[in-house]
Amino acid sequence: MKITLNRLDNAYHLEAENEEGQKIETDGAVSIGGRNKGMRPMQLILAAAGSCSSIDIISILKKQKQNLKDLEVEVTGEREKDKAPALFTDIHIHFKLYGKISEAKAKRAVDLSIEKYCSVVKILEKTANVTSSYQIIES
Repeated sequence: MKITLNRLDNAYHLEAENEEGQKIETDGAVSIGGRNKGMRPMQLILAAAGSCSSIDIISILKKQKQNLKDLEVEVTGEREKDKAPALFTDIHIHFKLYGKISEAKAKRAVDLSIEKYCSVVKILEKTANVTSSYQIIES
């Protein structure tokens, strides 16, 4: 796995590109001289946790033959105060599962992802309390 970063301005705006040519932009906060032209690195970590666990949940629900029509995820994180580096101390991932889905199967899918399969969550658990919740919205 390899990521290449290129600077796009004279401040903190960067473009990251993977080996397949897909790109994302990052930037620093305005308070440090960034221009908000991309996600900040710590925001990317929360996005990675949400993405990783979502992939697990979608896969598990498919295997369980559940009719997941859509998925929304909200990830929140709290960081250490007045420290550098300021690590995450608490992360919460909330899943909104749309479709006619069994409560037991939804719970199992979320639990398996958070407790066993999601590599990003497993990394973050070393410094943060990672919790999750879900709701089923029949559609």
